Amino acid sequence: MSKAAELAALIGSQTALSNRNLIINGAMQVAQRSTSETNFTGSAFKTVDRVRSNLSGGGTFDQEQSTDVPSGEGFINSLKTTVNTVDSSIAAGDYYALEFPLEGQNVNSISGFGTSGAKNLTLSFFVKSSVTGDYSVSFQNGVFDTSYVSKYTISSANTWEKKTISITAKTDGTWVTTNAQGVRIWFSLGTGSTFSTSSEQTYQSGNYVNLTGTTQWISNAGATFYITGVQLEVGDTATPFEHEDFGTTLRKCQRYGFNIAEVVSGRVGAGQAIGSGAADILVNHPTTMRAAPTLPSPDATGANIT
Repeated sequence: MSKAAELAALIGSQTALSNRNLIINGAMQVAQRSTSETNFTGSAFKTVDRVRSNLSGGGTFDQEQSTDVPSGEGFINSLKTTVNTVDSSIAAGDYYALEFPLEGQNVNSISGFGTSGAKNLTLSFFVKSSVTGDYSVSFQNGVFDTSYVSKYTISSANTWEKKTISITAKTDGTWVTTNAQGVRIWFSLGTGSTFSTSSEQTYQSGNYVNLTGTTQWISNAGATFYITGVQLEVGDTATPFEHEDFGTTLRKCQRYGFNIAEVVSGRVGAGQAIGSGAADILVNHPTTMRAAPTLPSPDATGANIT
């Protein structure tokens, strides 16, 4: 029996190893904001919850919650990103990426990073792209002054492949254990020299998210990049992806943002008019939020908030 088969038999239903995935929505199931967006740039959560798109340069993305998934792995969704506008000449300070930000008290208190008891971590994920080659993924602290950059290879075009990255424990540095961002995982899709390094799988002082010479995916017209099954766990072994029920994942996502219309069927809440142009409205939150929330702007008519 192979090591993978032995491990699968050992963990069985995974009950003994529940709550081990430090990534929220790694199966790309929850997409409260939108299931598809086109031709966007900047830095924002655009479609699938807890995945921030970061673009700085002349290129743009299209993005959607896709049903294209690895066969036999239990997934329903992936995140598909497509090059809309090519950046064929990436400037030194440009970057294009998918980012998974992690709350400090959810990751650093468990991993022990920044202490003498720090434990190794393992990152695993399923990926598919129309562009083969070496790609970069980085692991950084929340203030971006400590970086650990690794390489993975997409061997076959348009084919799902599973990748595993080992992350060595770090016993010093700034690794907050509060509700602030404690860690970010950054999948580079094109990065300039300012944020690139030639040092692989070693901790460095500075903000580095890319290995020099890896694939500049954003430079390929119409290129696609799919990802799902993103899992970060304590230990030296990548266990099978921890699937959880949709409601549990949704509640975890709602800690960072929630769609009022989905929660209360299109009604913002009950309230009272306090003047000719103002009202007090009580909005019930589905869960305790990480920090005090902000409302989005009203729609184009100025009459609705959704």
